[in-house]
Amino acid sequence: MAFKIGLLGLGTVGTGTVQILLDTNGRHPLLQGLSLHRVGVRSLSKPRQVELPETLLTTDLEEIVTDPNVDIVVELIGGLEPARSLILKAISHGKHVVTANKAVISRYADEIFTAANEKGVYVMLEAAVGGGIPVIQPLKQSLGANRIHRIMGIVNGTTNYILTRMQLEGVDFSEVLAIAQELGYAEADPTADVDGLDAADKIAILASLGFGGRIKLSEVYCEGIRNINASDISYADRLGFVIKLLAIASRDSQATAENDLLSIRVHPTLVPKAHPLASINDVYNAILIEGEPIGQVMFFGPGAGAGPTASAVVSDILNIAAVLNSPLSGEVHPLMSCTHQHYCNLAPMEDLITRFYARFITQDESGVIGKLGTCFGNHDVSIESIVQIDTHGELAEIVVVTHDVREGNFRQALDEIQSFNVVNRIPSILRVL
Repeated sequence: MAFKIGLLGLGTVGTGTVQILLDTNGRHPLLQGLSLHRVGVRSLSKPRQVELPETLLTTDLEEIVTDPNVDIVVELIGGLEPARSLILKAISHGKHVVTANKAVISRYADEIFTAANEKGVYVMLEAAVGGGIPVIQPLKQSLGANRIHRIMGIVNGTTNYILTRMQLEGVDFSEVLAIAQELGYAEADPTADVDGLDAADKIAILASLGFGGRIKLSEVYCEGIRNINASDISYADRLGFVIKLLAIASRDSQATAENDLLSIRVHPTLVPKAHPLASINDVYNAILIEGEPIGQVMFFGPGAGAGPTASAVVSDILNIAAVLNSPLSGEVHPLMSCTHQHYCNLAPMEDLITRFYARFITQDESGVIGKLGTCFGNHDVSIESIVQIDTHGELAEIVVVTHDVREGNFRQALDEIQSFNVVNRIPSILRVL
């Protein structure tokens, strides 16, 4: 059975997708039954890396999603609008959808999957998280028999590249960001990457699949890497850690059978050098999943790029084609659809139990370390180590690492410490894995 594809967008990933669809030699035989029917572009005159008949190209994207001859719509234009509206219109016309758009899915999954379930069509999104790394389908299918406890990973290549360069070269954030922009690893406006927003979109999607419920993106805690500097990288190294921007979704320590609380967050984290995520460098991504009975599995690979992301896009197209070619093609396959309806309960960050690293600039005088330790103790914050690292004239630099503590208690202690006359400032506060 042949299937006709309507492609929205012929940018980097769209071009990579077309190249796979046009070069089927040595690939899965199902590709032989796929054909490009229409391709939506912004400009018909723009030079392209792939040669396509002019009759395939159109600037009318709505014409593609309503075309009765199109079976599968592939949305690769990015952004929120018109992507969201086009996806919904494609669904309303009975089209299956493949998308790489994590921003739309993380914000409008409720609306999109409700519409898809009502129309009996699939919305596939392997390329939305992790580039070419297969993680969405494994979560939905291969790991479906497991009770997922935690999903944790490096899901943004830009920030991982910046932190890797800072670690290797001992330079500050702003200098490496400029290099990343020159190399094309960071956008001219890097906000979504360096402030953790892109990673938050992705962990919201993974958490929804792993924990079987919808996630309100506004409730996902998000903290970026702008405040990380060379000193933090250096001190982390001396303490046996590397700093990574981690996206984490886990069952909260306060969870019960009646109230299944989740903790979902994005923030820079001190990762022990022996941990498998510590060695993931440059623009690569890795996602570690912990479940019962499987234990730990890690998915690693290129997190972006034309080839890797197009690979994920076409794998979704093949999955749809395979199901539609099966005897059960009239029914929605439960391991490919997203049918959960309820929203997950997210625990407040103040209830998070974690370790902390904090760097203090204080007056270089006796009794300061004791004063800090006493204050932490008064707020039930247990200290693992407290060390004066360096001095700068009349100022001292003190680094504190805690045991597992309640975040709310730690923050209360910091509020009190900031009022001390001997404390100049607290330039860094980081969580420790």
